[in-house]
Amino acid sequence: MTRILHRWPGLVLAVLLLVMSLSGVALSIFPALDSTHAPQTEAGLTVAELAMRVQATHPGLEQIKRAPSGQLSAWWFDGEQPGSAVVDPATGRDVASADPDPVRRWLTSLHRSLFLGDGGRLTTAVGAIAMLILAISGAILVTRRTGGGRRWFARLRGPLPGRLHTEIARVVVLGLILSSTTAIWMSAETFEIVSIEPVRFQTPSQVSGLTGLALAEMDALRTTPVTELRELSFPSPSDSQDVFTLKTNRGTGYVDPGTGTWLSWQDFSRWQHLSETIYMLHTGQGAAVLGLMLGLMALGVPAMTVTGVLIWLAGRRGRPRLKGNSTAGQAETVVLLGSEGGSTWGFAAALASALRNAGQLVHVAPMTDFAPSRYHNVQRFLILAATYGEGDAPASASGFLEKLQGLSEAPKAPLAVLGFGDRSFPAFCAFAKAVESGARAKNWPALVPFHTIDRQSSQDFTRWGRTLGLALGIKLEIEHQPAPPVTEMLTLVERRDYGAAVQVPMAILRFALPNASHWQRLTKQGFVRFEAGDLLGILPEGSAVPRLYSLASGSRDSFIEIVVRKHPGGLSSGQLTMLEPGQKVRAFLRRNPGFHAGRDRTPQILIGAGTGVAPLAGFIRANENHRPMHLFFGLRNTDSDYLYREELSDWQTKGRLHHLRIAVSRGNRPQFVQDVLRQEASQVTDAILQGARVMVCGSREMAQGVADTLTDILKPLGLTPTMLKERERYVEDVY
Repeated sequence: MTRILHRWPGLVLAVLLLVMSLSGVALSIFPALDSTHAPQTEAGLTVAELAMRVQATHPGLEQIKRAPSGQLSAWWFDGEQPGSAVVDPATGRDVASADPDPVRRWLTSLHRSLFLGDGGRLTTAVGAIAMLILAISGAILVTRRTGGGRRWFARLRGPLPGRLHTEIARVVVLGLILSSTTAIWMSAETFEIVSIEPVRFQTPSQVSGLTGLALAEMDALRTTPVTELRELSFPSPSDSQDVFTLKTNRGTGYVDPGTGTWLSWQDFSRWQHLSETIYMLHTGQGAAVLGLMLGLMALGVPAMTVTGVLIWLAGRRGRPRLKGNSTAGQAETVVLLGSEGGSTWGFAAALASALRNAGQLVHVAPMTDFAPSRYHNVQRFLILAATYGEGDAPASASGFLEKLQGLSEAPKAPLAVLGFGDRSFPAFCAFAKAVESGARAKNWPALVPFHTIDRQSSQDFTRWGRTLGLALGIKLEIEHQPAPPVTEMLTLVERRDYGAAVQVPMAILRFALPNASHWQRLTKQGFVRFEAGDLLGILPEGSAVPRLYSLASGSRDSFIEIVVRKHPGGLSSGQLTMLEPGQKVRAFLRRNPGFHAGRDRTPQILIGAGTGVAPLAGFIRANENHRPMHLFFGLRNTDSDYLYREELSDWQTKGRLHHLRIAVSRGNRPQFVQDVLRQEASQVTDAILQGARVMVCGSREMAQGVADTLTDILKPLGLTPTMLKERERYVEDVY
């Protein structure tokens, strides 16, 4: 529900919100300009002294006003000719025209009413309400994505538009809530939904009727400082019963022109003070710095509008049109989708197509449509669920768990749950796991065991499809073809081969950086900026499915480097390990910000085996500030597959690598990285106590063994790998 409240007001009212925000940004500059250009008022200057100076220049003076910026303006009659000007309080002389700036007047009319009178004011009020809904729902979504208010500024992951949208939102959302709330209040006052009574009292009857008292002798004016003045109106020379009207920051009163004393006074009410404070908070009048800050925050609205539309379009593109989708009542197989960005719909479409080819009637729908009473012929349920943020339901699965918990009994037809996620995220497939757990709690029969798909792997999905086919007693071959990525041609410039002695061919491959276009440099796209730990996607010849390799270099190194192991029957690894200098491959860059070393001084424990050392070597290579880095590296044979042997020695000499331990699994005393971690337990715990971050790269089996070992090592400290993951002090890049 929160996402619906956030999405549709933004999409439907995008143009209105853009006009309101951009005109508000422009108007926020004027209070600061007024404050800068307003002549300074000397300390201790009184209203009486100011009035004397201005009256000396303009004998027909009728009124003096002081703006919240401190700017003083005067109005007078010279004979029958009216005049006005901004005046210098030091001399009383004119310094500028008092007429409103036409640009400011035009922008104000646009911002308040779109030049449409009351109809326009009502439209902008609707826009303010929409902005408030967007800001509040956005704050809730940011809190969910980051894992709570305390993690408001936690590192973000995911596609660039989504990251930018959230990055901007968490900086500007409080300002947008303030601006929209104050705008709603001001609109309510305009349409008299909220009524603030003005200061009203009768003109006093006991007026002296005297005239000619010098301004300098009027006590009421002599005791009022200019810094408190809002407006001073002079009595008509031809009316002996007319009086001075003096408005200050505290209230309004009348002054007898013959005696210079107060005739009456009334303080502003608390509601009037509140109304004026709201006006100040919205316009910045009297608080120029705040106005500029709110204006800068309002600049986030156009950026969030663009990124929000891009996110929505990506979701629309990712949701294919489903051909031959059976009705819920007819279907034998019901496939339910939980997707945030839309990519999971492609997997659902491929699954549905394979099932139809096997003779099944299939109904595909979002998880929000789940209603057991509708499925009259269902024989099985298949749930494909992604995860949003730190374990929340994605957009198309909102409310599913609540529906599941509300069932008196689970459906009789068995269920298979498949989770989609990225193992570099702490909450990997957390929502899918919650669905599986909830289903088991309701005793919903299982069709196949719970399974997960890492980084939208088509290979993993195909393997799961075969398992599903065995359970159904049919041959199920799913052909999922993801949208082909935009690639560039990379030229191999150097290769070093390893592993021949242990029959495991490996190679360190170094490619030249491709020439970047002006647009790529401007937008930081392509291979303009990357870090060790990001991923290089290789699109092998004869396949539309890319293979991802962790980068061992950053853009500062001026080359692209990966480590490849040849797998039996592996299309990509086979082509790469046969590649010769001068030959080219099709490749693309995928960011992996969850597996970056960063630039601070926090110690790091780097653990990898085989080709998993690649990003770890890149971290060490870039360690120019000599942060403490401890590398635990598992290999088979020191004479055959000791990757980066010379570099590691050189980096130790240069202070980029603090400590190195290798584990040789085929030597005289076979060891794995888990074994050397136990041997170095005291050093590991010391580093952890100093705030060290653990970074693991390699096979899934190795990573599990490392996690089990660290569980034992950390137990005396009252810590676990899971606890470190929650604090982003334990990250994995496993395959």
